Amino acid sequence: MEPLNTNQELRQLANLELLARQVVEGFITGLHQSPFHGFSVEFAEHRAYNSGSSIKNIDWKLFARTDKLFVKQFEEETNLRCYLLLDTSSSMNYPEKGMSKLLYSVYAMASLMYLFKKQRDAFALGLFTDKIDWLSQARSTSTHLFYLFGQLENAYQEPRTKAFTDLSNVIHHLAEEVHQRSLIIIFSDMLENSMDAARSQALFAALQHLRYNKHEVIVFNVNDRLHELEFGFDNRPHQFIDMESGEEVKVHPGRVRESYRAAIDSYRHDLELKCAQYQVDLVDADINNGYNDLLKAYLVKRNKVI
Repeated sequence: MEPLNTNQELRQLANLELLARQVVEGFITGLHQSPFHGFSVEFAEHRAYNSGSSIKNIDWKLFARTDKLFVKQFEEETNLRCYLLLDTSSSMNYPEKGMSKLLYSVYAMASLMYLFKKQRDAFALGLFTDKIDWLSQARSTSTHLFYLFGQLENAYQEPRTKAFTDLSNVIHHLAEEVHQRSLIIIFSDMLENSMDAARSQALFAALQHLRYNKHEVIVFNVNDRLHELEFGFDNRPHQFIDMESGEEVKVHPGRVRESYRAAIDSYRHDLELKCAQYQVDLVDADINNGYNDLLKAYLVKRNKVI
């Protein structure tokens, strides 16, 4: 499913559950109609009975039909613990018109949460800038799902101004906070480190900390590829404003495009190499594309973990 057009944004934000269901069910239908098989995208109502376990939850009616023992699975039973971290720094508000990086991330995370719930995975939400500003518990209930939908809506409707990112600090904090082995999913534009070698090294050390603590990690690098990576602005003078610092600079794109692309490409290449070294999945998330690749990346990782 493609991102919604701008005329629908506020109306759809009022019902993230409907949007998430449409995205996930469309994705599942596509999987079933394609050669991309091998993923459990429907949660099971039962699991096989293990010898020696309590018999109080055995489904005797099913036993009568199949002559096999199955145990009913209840709401609190989970397969995986997932922590979704959303970068709410000011740079995520770009572009100010249309589909912003923040809005795209909100839609994507709502869809992932719906899929978590469908698979009975426990899930949590964290909001961060230069620190973790808010972090929920990891649960798998419907009440929890709608509570987190509300937090996502609030994050979009109350955008941060002149708020910086310090992802390395956030990741170190989370590594100490989350004690059980979990799947950590980060949505960020990753721009804080793009021109600073020291901060890049700090980020790589933080990712290594997560992996040392046995967590699995997916980083969704949210971006507007045309403008942020390719610097595809018109060849006329522009005035650019740093959304985090407020700093302004006048630039003719045609005169700096080549050097800008070289710097961005170098940083992204280094990021890809380090993530591969630490076995962190780095997924490009262009706000002008849909969500299927994001959901597929999660399922690939999940099926490796479970």
